[in-house]
Amino acid sequence: MGDTREALLPDGVVAPILTPFEADLSVSHRRMLAHAQSTLDAGCVGLAVFGTTGEALSVASREREAALEMLVDGGIDPGVVVVGTGLPDLPGTVRLTRHAVDLGCRACMVLPPFYFKDPSDEGLYRHFAGLIERVDDHRLRVVLYHIPQVAGVGIPAAVAARLRTEFPEQVVGLKDSSGDWATTEAFLDIDGLIVWPGAELPLLDALDRGSPGCITATANVNPGPVVEVVRRYGAGGREAAADAMERARAYRLALQGQPAIPTMKRLLALAHDDPTWANVRPPFVEMDEAEGRILMDRLAAI
Repeated sequence: MGDTREALLPDGVVAPILTPFEADLSVSHRRMLAHAQSTLDAGCVGLAVFGTTGEALSVASREREAALEMLVDGGIDPGVVVVGTGLPDLPGTVRLTRHAVDLGCRACMVLPPFYFKDPSDEGLYRHFAGLIERVDDHRLRVVLYHIPQVAGVGIPAAVAARLRTEFPEQVVGLKDSSGDWATTEAFLDIDGLIVWPGAELPLLDALDRGSPGCITATANVNPGPVVEVVRRYGAGGREAAADAMERARAYRLALQGQPAIPTMKRLLALAHDDPTWANVRPPFVEMDEAEGRILMDRLAAI
């Protein structure tokens, strides 16, 4: 597991960055670049671009490609970028994945095909195998993306294990956003597969099991404590990381129950004194400013 992990990203926190929008709801390249750089400056070891937090399925493929090119041209090292490329159709997923690989991005985070429900394990396997075979590039690294409560389709551990066995050079990791620790453990049991929980709450347990860190949405607004958990754990183990974990946990729990994307965008709008940051694409609705200020005060107290 260690060799594979070193070839991907260092131990730490990967930020699944938000996608800012202008008043006309076009992607705000200037804000996106600045935000990407700020999360790296705060200690995150990587960026997950166009995942769930990035409103990926509300952003057209051509918009995604243009924004990714902008980030690389703007100085973001593609070697720290994991790109969400999963679409319901295989040709579209191949196109986005090939584009990311050609830009030199570290890996592609790929959802299962998520429109038709209850696919068989064989059907899921063929989708991912078909992606790898059609991209046909030795640079391709795939991070499977398991978020069944949102996608409506998950990735069974048996399918992940088969893909890892059949394509060990390509299928290197998995993001588990299920929120179910038993599921995370099943993925962690797959030999050589790097597993990131999709939130910081189980982070210490995941680190104990050999996970390199987590991919957490709160890294958009509160990366410091989560980054510190992984750093302290690496230096002194679970006990050394306990205080930082309590701070990270308290912040996360204060956010839970709020609509995550509009809430974090409102917090950034207030932090930057930039109302444009609060913009979201339908079907989301922006968070009320007054409500955001109340939450910001509560978080500041934490």
